[in-house]
Amino acid sequence: MTKLRPALLALALTAAGAAAAADEPKPALTMQDVLDQSTAADWRPLDPDNTLYVELASGRVVIELAPAFAPRHVANIRTLVRAGYFDGLSINRSQDNFVVQWGDANSADPAAVRTLGEADAKLPAEFVRDAEGLDFTRLPDVDGWAPEVGFVQGFPAARDTKANAAWLAHCYGAVGAGRDAAADSSKGNELYVVTGQSPRQLDRNITTVGRVVHGIEHLSVLPRGTGPLGFYEQPGQRTPIKAIRLASGVPAAERTAIEVMRTDTPAFQALVESRRNRRDGWYVQPAGHIDLCNVPLPVRAVTAKK
Repeated sequence: MTKLRPALLALALTAAGAAAAADEPKPALTMQDVLDQSTAADWRPLDPDNTLYVELASGRVVIELAPAFAPRHVANIRTLVRAGYFDGLSINRSQDNFVVQWGDANSADPAAVRTLGEADAKLPAEFVRDAEGLDFTRLPDVDGWAPEVGFVQGFPAARDTKANAAWLAHCYGAVGAGRDAAADSSKGNELYVVTGQSPRQLDRNITTVGRVVHGIEHLSVLPRGTGPLGFYEQPGQRTPIKAIRLASGVPAAERTAIEVMRTDTPAFQALVESRRNRRDGWYVQPAGHIDLCNVPLPVRAVTAKK
């Protein structure tokens, strides 16, 4: 047997150890690990012109609008908000495991209904848009509601490339424009937020205009309405809306200082994997699968620069 000199033996052992270490699987990252390792480039501020502040007595609900998917509706909502249309109206519906909805409680009374002013009274249905040209971050798992699902600019979305169609998904926190039976009967003056199990059957059947990014607890804890579809039967049960404002119309010092995690980065892909294959100490069996609406969309507070 050939004997190695001590120096060569030490070198061989070091190389063998390095090879063995390389073969060992890297420790799985938890979601907190991903967030701790993220950089400033993994986060983005909200566009003030596409951010709504719903001011309630209990606090502020922050909504990010999605003009890339519903441009006409978002434009109408901006017009209504700037005119103060929603100020003094109310949340009129809270249906268990479904939605919270607000608008004009007198909408059925022509003599008392609030007029739309300069906003459009007729909008097209904006259920889908062209998939081509979208920066789509696809999830690795199959979905029962669409050929492909993922994220576009921070919004849970789905697409069908064969039909060149893409749409926003009705996940928890999704904001939609209520409509009547006609597909083109929404105007953006009746809005709802999903506060229950994701009703994906609404995908491509109603115009989705954005999502709640902060403060949804002010909506999800509201008492459930006792009337049909969760509508409140007495005016006193409704929650008044102090005001709805665009962040761009609010002084900078009074804005909610938050950033949302970008969904087009390796950090976000690592976050998705940390949730689809949970290897935290408590988990016995990683799922190896994640539903679109179970992917968390992190938000963090930011300190104003001095």
